[in-house]
Amino acid sequence: MTTAVPDISIAIPAHDEERHIGRCVESVMLSAQRARVHAEVVVALNRCTDRTQSIAESLGARCVAEDRKCIAAVRNAAVRGGTASALATIDADSWMQPHTMGELMRHVHDPGYIGGGAAIWPERWSAGIVVSALMVLPYVIDKGVSAGMFWCLRDTFEALGGFDETMVSVEDLDFAIRLKVLGKARGQRYGTLWRGGIITSCRKFDIFGDWYLVRNPSLIRRIFTGHDRKAADLYYYDVDRKR
Repeated sequence: MTTAVPDISIAIPAHDEERHIGRCVESVMLSAQRARVHAEVVVALNRCTDRTQSIAESLGARCVAEDRKCIAAVRNAAVRGGTASALATIDADSWMQPHTMGELMRHVHDPGYIGGGAAIWPERWSAGIVVSALMVLPYVIDKGVSAGMFWCLRDTFEALGGFDETMVSVEDLDFAIRLKVLGKARGQRYGTLWRGGIITSCRKFDIFGDWYLVRNPSLIRRIFTGHDRKAADLYYYDVDRKR
């Protein structure tokens, strides 16, 4: 029996994500079903010691392994585990909205776009979250890019060399900037899916507290260097995601 070629590959990096992976994968599948799109989901397992793999596979995702302590490498493994000519990445603690896939497919094959990102909305709001977002904004606003969920054609991804594996943080911002530069050289725009944005968990705020970044502004600066291993370990890699 011949397996149909998927319309798009959705790449998800995952480190001990049993609390969130089910909702993420289900949101992709439901959004794809609504848009009548054949989407394949590839989850890159990174040093998982929980039920991330069994949950993801039970929902129809395919899993690959990448054990390096480098989110860029994990993202790349998830993307390269897919087969479709179009791709998108989404974090395991985020989820698509019902109309996200339709908007994504409408843009990813548009020759006017090199690719792009999406609006990203928190699952809850608080004064601390708003102030934290305003503190991060200066690091990204002048770049003219969006994040949250990156999308492009596979050929474009490979032309860029994927995510930069020398970086331990903000590899997503770096990818977006390089994507935009390539688009400018090709006469294409960097797009943002506003209506097709995604929702993300507030687990970092739940773990550290809504005012943690406000009280530790130097951590933001260190994370945005992209190469501060201690800062990245503290805020990303060594966080207990099972609690």
